[in-house]
Amino acid sequence: MIASCLCYLLLPAARLFRALSDAFFTCRKNAFLAKSSSPQVDGDFAMAPRGPDQEECEGLLEQWQEEGSSQALSTVSEGLLVDKGVAESSLAHLMDNPGEQDAASEDKWSSRQLSDLWAAENLEESFPEVLGEEPLPEVEGPMWAEVPVQTGPQYADCAVLPVGALAAEQWEEDPAVVAWSIAPEPVPQEEAPIWSFEGLGQLQPPPVEIPYHEILWREWEDFSTQPDAQGLEAGDGPQFQFTLMSYNILAQDLMQQSSELYLHCHPDILSWNYRFANLMQEFQHWDPDILCLQEVQEDHYWQQLEPSLRMMGFTCFYKRRTGCKTDGCAVCYKPTRFRLLCASPVEYFRPGLELLNRDNVGLVLLLQPLVPEGLGQVSVAPLCVANTHVLYNPRRGDVKLAQMAIFLAEVDKVARLSDGSHCPIILCGDLNSVPDSPLYNFIRDGELQYHGMPAWKVSGQEDFSHQLYQRKLQAPLWPSSLGITDCCQYVTSCHPKRSERPAGWAEPVIEEDISEPEPDFPRTVGTIQHCLHLTSVYTHFLPQHGRPEVTTMPLGLGMTVDYIFFSAESCKNGNRTDRRLCHDGTLKLLGRLSLLSEEILWAANGLPNPFCSSDHLCLLASFEMEVTAL
Repeated sequence: MIASCLCYLLLPAARLFRALSDAFFTCRKNAFLAKSSSPQVDGDFAMAPRGPDQEECEGLLEQWQEEGSSQALSTVSEGLLVDKGVAESSLAHLMDNPGEQDAASEDKWSSRQLSDLWAAENLEESFPEVLGEEPLPEVEGPMWAEVPVQTGPQYADCAVLPVGALAAEQWEEDPAVVAWSIAPEPVPQEEAPIWSFEGLGQLQPPPVEIPYHEILWREWEDFSTQPDAQGLEAGDGPQFQFTLMSYNILAQDLMQQSSELYLHCHPDILSWNYRFANLMQEFQHWDPDILCLQEVQEDHYWQQLEPSLRMMGFTCFYKRRTGCKTDGCAVCYKPTRFRLLCASPVEYFRPGLELLNRDNVGLVLLLQPLVPEGLGQVSVAPLCVANTHVLYNPRRGDVKLAQMAIFLAEVDKVARLSDGSHCPIILCGDLNSVPDSPLYNFIRDGELQYHGMPAWKVSGQEDFSHQLYQRKLQAPLWPSSLGITDCCQYVTSCHPKRSERPAGWAEPVIEEDISEPEPDFPRTVGTIQHCLHLTSVYTHFLPQHGRPEVTTMPLGLGMTVDYIFFSAESCKNGNRTDRRLCHDGTLKLLGRLSLLSEEILWAANGLPNPFCSSDHLCLLASFEMEVTAL
């Protein structure tokens, strides 16, 4: 009798508890989907923090690698992918040879999850079929607002699609995240501005009511008001001030070749028309005097970027990568602020030399600042601007160091004055190395002892210490036939010919063959040096957030690989040496555009996102050069 009564009482209570539980988890799922900006992927594949199941999956991949498997990855079990990050492992093959990496697949490697894998170039099956699952369902609700495409005489189909508004109270922890979540409403067709040119530099903004720089909340850090902040006394005379931007803008071809890195993005924001409009908005808003770009696709450069930047007042130089690569580096400057003295393209490829068989390039310009009229007989030192994008492959630190040695030798040649000193130098680009790595310290400190160092340790991107066989750096790092000393300077008899804006700039510039015998010069044992005295604009840490700065987020893992270095003689401050203190007075850092933390970019759904159309953040700094009387 008692048991029957308990059944009648407990059964309805259990049903009520189950109903409440289902409602609770339904609400949580809807809230999770509302935070996601990608309607094409469900919560299972949205960017999410690493969890134990994902670590288990990575452990399985490492176990497969240690067993020497060369088979393609089989279907990943469904249990390892529930509510976790991007299922990148299902789109890659294990490395057939852990010691080598196909050069064609090095441009857009993923981060640590794909360190031992390389993406298949031609997958015969779509992503859901590879996983053995049904196609992913679409998220209910209009997550993306539709904007009618505006057509103009020069820029057809360049409309920007603003993301649908999300509730600001979902992100109450950080004001930058709150600002991002308040997205603009669709722009009416009759009121939406379009790209138009009504004269030199009169470029109208693209159809976005709230620009990205107000969404992602990047602050300008002003050092000019701080007394003696850089170890320089404020000069009484006139000063020449300018701004420089360095930006990896993500080549469309490379993005499409490594589409598994961008599964968290809605397809619309990955289209070139959308991204081009956003990029032009960034250039116009920050309005730098010098613009250094990496991953510039050649056809996009000539058809859209160069004409647009020219109408904004820039003179542009472009160097495409060697071989069959379709992207390269560009340096643009305003002829109203600078006059070109010298332009030198740099190719790292050397036929027959295995250490330098990659197609990366650089570009070095020597610019003369133009002072306003009416200042009398005054002069400003020339400025050397160097831009490059070195190899990505984390395993091949030997290649990275050799490429950097060639680049520094070219900078030394262009920036060297008649008395043996150097004019002010700004070296920037995507160096594919993290702060405090051996490569980074070599650029900053001017010396590196490399003999016996594991090649993977040079860039610090990933840890391959678990591998049984590791490539180690041997001395000398490069042969004497390269014509570069261990001080990263050209041998006098092997100086390449200085080139002055060659005709057909997009084509590789072939230097004259030097028929002189191989030079004989002393070599140091396991040590390389340079004498350019460079320091970084950024400190790579955000004190107000207590987090590292981030310039890129491959597969949701934030890291810094982009830099702006500038000339600054180090001076001792007490018992330590701070390379941000300089005493020569030729080049002073006035300010910089702050970077963001990984957490803020996570809240914005990583990179690219609707407001930042590259997988890198732009770097921007303001400098001052001393004007001297003649």
